[in-house]
Amino acid sequence: MQATPESPLKNKAALVVDDEPDVLEAVADALDMCILDKAGSYNQAIQYLRGYTYDIVILDIMGVNGFELLKQSVSRGFPTVMLTAHALSPEALQKSIKLGAVSFLPKDKLPELQTYLEDVVLGEGKPVWKKLFDRLGDYFNKRFGPDWKKRNDFFRAFEEEMRKSS
Repeated sequence: MQATPESPLKNKAALVVDDEPDVLEAVADALDMCILDKAGSYNQAIQYLRGYTYDIVILDIMGVNGFELLKQSVSRGFPTVMLTAHALSPEALQKSIKLGAVSFLPKDKLPELQTYLEDVVLGEGKPVWKKLFDRLGDYFNKRFGPDWKKRNDFFRAFEEEMRKSS
């Protein structure tokens, strides 16, 4: 998909970290309007995170120690989005929120990546959980079960917090 010149992602510095080369290429194609660095390993990602500044960081969870990278990225003040397939679970979502991710995307939503990342940039790097749950609520319900939030104290409280802040 070719970006329109007015995309808020245009010329933004982004880092994508995934151990699957095809995912790195798919993200590069989706974010052709960005200045993009790609890392295929934890060590390579750490070098980028320590050496450069990013407007947005996109991390896989499995294969690259994504949660540890999330801590590093957040400590540098980079808005960080988790992108995962194998670790798609309420537990991984909860851990991502607690560690400071601003969004959490299933890899099968990769064709819509630009839209989700534009939300992050337009939100000035602040968490976009309400928008994400509005868009992906049905997806998560199908994936995790219709009552997944009710079965988890964290998500019950989190949802209440989101309601209050909107």
